[in-house]
Amino acid sequence: MSQRTVLALVWRSVVLPIPLLAQTPIGPPLDPGPLVVAAQQPANGGALAPPWLRPVASAIVPGSGQFLAGHDRGAVYLLAEAFFAIRYFTERSEGRRERDRYIDLAFQVARAPFGAAVRDTVFEYYEQMEKFVESGPFDLDPGPTLVPPTDERTFNGSIWALARRTFFEDPDAPADPDSPEYQRALAFYRARAVGPNFLWSWRNAGLEQDVFRQSIRQSDEALRVARQQLGLLLANHLLSALDAFVSHRLTRRNRPVRLQTQVWTRDPHGGQWQGLVGISIGM
Repeated sequence: MSQRTVLALVWRSVVLPIPLLAQTPIGPPLDPGPLVVAAQQPANGGALAPPWLRPVASAIVPGSGQFLAGHDRGAVYLLAEAFFAIRYFTERSEGRRERDRYIDLAFQVARAPFGAAVRDTVFEYYEQMEKFVESGPFDLDPGPTLVPPTDERTFNGSIWALARRTFFEDPDAPADPDSPEYQRALAFYRARAVGPNFLWSWRNAGLEQDVFRQSIRQSDEALRVARQQLGLLLANHLLSALDAFVSHRLTRRNRPVRLQTQVWTRDPHGGQWQGLVGISIGM
């Protein structure tokens, strides 16, 4: 997803609702100091807004409940929403792009010699492609009898070695194919080995395997960061709603409240921006 598309999504979800709040003047944005919220009475002398209105508005669009109450700190929640949303969509797009890259590499390089017909599968399969140069054959016997490979340098060979160590009394000694322990080991192998449609080999393609490993790491990291940003987005909605609720309840009781909201900060050690959403309340 392009940066322009991300900004368009943020515009529709965050900025467009602002005209509904346009009657409320907005002061200087992002004042780092504490904000004093005095008790407010409706200008027309009527009843105050329903207690659920501002929290629900803030839960839907962070900051909107604060704007409805005439509090400038709603801009902090709106800017936080835009910041976390852009980060989320950017990192998710990067993670998916790298995922498509390593899937394409696996299909076009490592699996191509075997005429692979199925393009994608579970992630654990690609993890094993990182560790092993070859999958190894699934069956050494062209006939109806299944004969697992014994080369432990390949993935299938390592699975058969694990099956022998698990079920054979002596894994290095040949076992009777009709014995119960051999059949249990064979069932273990069938359930975990790579079948004919998913064989691979990185032989003579070491550079491509290195790129494959790097793409998996980059995809994992980008998707991990995207999940963090999504959590911060949800926390921003929750804290904005909580802020609006507490502020509304206290102002109805003619009790002033000091609220200080911090949405992101700079790491004092690494000098990088870190997501942080918090609210402190003082009477």
